[in-house]
Amino acid sequence: MRTIACTLMLLLPIFALAQPKPFEGPSVDFSHGPLRVSDNLRFLIHADGTPFFYLADTAWELFHRLTLKESEQYLENRRAKGFTVIQAVALAEFDGLGTPNRQNHLPLIDNDPTKPSEDYFKDLDAVISIAEKKGLYIGFLPTWGDKVNKKWGKGPEIFTPANAKTYGEFLGNRYKDRPNIIWILGGDRDITNDAQRETWRAMAAGLQAGDNKSHLITFHPMGSRHSAKDWHADDWLAFNMIQSGHAQQNLANYKMITEDYNLSPIKPCMDAEPRYEDHPVRGKKDGSYFDDYDTRQAAYWSVFAGAMGHTYGHHSIWSMHNLDAPPAPGVPAKEMHFTWDKAIDRPGGQAMTHLRRLIESRPFLSRIPDQTLIAAGQGEGIDHVQAIRGERYAMLYLPTSKPVTVHLNMIGVDKLKAWWFNPNDGGAIDIGTFDATIDKQFTPNGETGRRHDIVLVLDDVSKNWDAPSASYHPK
Repeated sequence: MRTIACTLMLLLPIFALAQPKPFEGPSVDFSHGPLRVSDNLRFLIHADGTPFFYLADTAWELFHRLTLKESEQYLENRRAKGFTVIQAVALAEFDGLGTPNRQNHLPLIDNDPTKPSEDYFKDLDAVISIAEKKGLYIGFLPTWGDKVNKKWGKGPEIFTPANAKTYGEFLGNRYKDRPNIIWILGGDRDITNDAQRETWRAMAAGLQAGDNKSHLITFHPMGSRHSAKDWHADDWLAFNMIQSGHAQQNLANYKMITEDYNLSPIKPCMDAEPRYEDHPVRGKKDGSYFDDYDTRQAAYWSVFAGAMGHTYGHHSIWSMHNLDAPPAPGVPAKEMHFTWDKAIDRPGGQAMTHLRRLIESRPFLSRIPDQTLIAAGQGEGIDHVQAIRGERYAMLYLPTSKPVTVHLNMIGVDKLKAWWFNPNDGGAIDIGTFDATIDKQFTPNGETGRRHDIVLVLDDVSKNWDAPSASYHPK
C-alpha cells in the first residue's frame, strides 16, 4: 500500500555506479515450455524442468500511461537487466476507467466488464507482444483492487461475481496462446465481505475456463498482508504473494516469507511489493526516502528466507511518472525526483541483475533457508544475517558486514572455497579454501553498518564452480 508522505527531501544524488553488463538475448527462453510449480513445491520451473527465477519490476501503470514507443524503451531496459516479469494492470489504478491510455482508448464500454473495448486491448496486445520478443513475462493484473473494493482510490466498484467471471473468460481466451502471461488477481485491497471474495473467485474461474488453465494465477494483497490469509486453500492459487510494503526501513520481510514458507500445503511464496527505491518512508515524518540499500536488503532477506523470487519497485516507475503525460493523480510532483526513463537506471534496479546472476550461478532447486548454519553473529534488526543452503553450497547475506561464525560441517563436504560477493556491483573475491569440519568466523574487510552489505558464498571445492554470478550463461 502506498500512502504518500508530505515532506520533501533534498534532491537525490545521481549515482556514479557503472551499469551492469547487459543480459544477452531474451531474458527468458520460452521454448522450455509453460511454467509450473516444481516437484518440491518451492519454486517455479518450465515444463521441461528448467528453473525459473521470478524477478519482477513493478510497472502498474505501464499499459495506461506509456506510449508504445515508450513501452518498448522500458521493456528493453528491463530485458537487458535480466528482469523476467513485468507486473502491470489492465484496468489501472489512476482512474483507469475514466482517463484514456496514451492511445486515447478506454478499456470498457460504459464501464461494463462484459463489454471490453477492442481498441484498448489491441494496445495491450502490442505491449505484450514486445515483452514476449524480449523474453519477459507480464504479471497481468486484470484490474486494480479498487474496482472490487473501493476502500480508497478512484474506483468505481464495477465487478460482481457474474461479470467478473465473464471478464476473466474474455482475458483467458484472448491470451490463452501467449507464452508470457502470469495472472495476478487482487491489487492492494483487502477482502472485506463475501461478495468481494466470490468476485475474485469467479474471476479466477473465468481465467481458467478461458485459457484452459494454461497460465499460473496468484494474488497481490494489501500492504503488510499475505495472499495466504484469504486464498491459501484455493486450488487456483499457484503461489503466494506478500506485500511487505513501504512503512519502515529494515522491515523484517524475511519473517513474513518464513510464515508462508512453513504453511501446509506447501506453495511457493515471494514478496511482490517491498519497499520501493526513492519512495517516502511512510512511517517516518522526517523526509526519509528508501534508497538502493533498502531494496537490496529486502531482496536478499526474502530470497534467502525461501522466496521463489522477488519484485523490485521504484516510486517513479510504478506510477510511470512522465513529464509528457498528465500528472499521476495522488502522487505529489515534489516526490518525483526522476521521470520513469531516468529511474530505470537507478542503482537499486541495477542491483537486481546481480541477484539473479548469483542465484542462477549455483544449483537452483536445492536451496532452502537454514538459520542453523549460523553459529554466532546472526544479529537483530538491521544486522540480521539470513542464510540459505543448497546442494554442496551455502550463502549468507550480511546486511551490515559484521562478522559471522558458520557451522561449516552442516554443508556436508570436506573442503569449502569461500567468496565475498558484492550485491551492489556483482563483484566476487576469492577468500580461500577451508576445512569444512569445523566452525569458522568470517569477517569482511572494510566498513560496517548501513549500506555495507555483502554475501558470503561457500562452495564445495570439488565442484570447481566459477566465481558467483560469473558462471551464468544465458540460454
